[in-house]
Amino acid sequence: MDELTGTPNQIEWAQQIILQVEAEFDRVSLAFQTVAARQFGPKQADTLAVLALLDEHRTTVLARREAGYFIREWQELSDQVRQMIFRDSRYQLIKANRTPS
Repeated sequence: MDELTGTPNQIEWAQQIILQVEAEFDRVSLAFQTVAARQFGPKQADTLAVLALLDEHRTTVLARREAGYFIREWQELSDQVRQMIFRDSRYQLIKANRTPS
């Protein structure tokens, strides 16, 4: 893995934040995996597609190497991961194509 860029203090701070970001992605992923395990057919396929989107976003976020990015965007961890998925146009398409229960 490439090193983070920034001042030594920024890097140390960002490394702590990254651990929290990874844990949040894991938490959201586990929630979707739990739902998928109880589903069948198209609903399960949709949830698995959302999991793939989540993994893609995780990879993109964690590939960032600027300590300042993590400090600015992820320091106050709330629902960034969920919002990231909800704003994804592919998620919107999945949601729009769902059949009513």
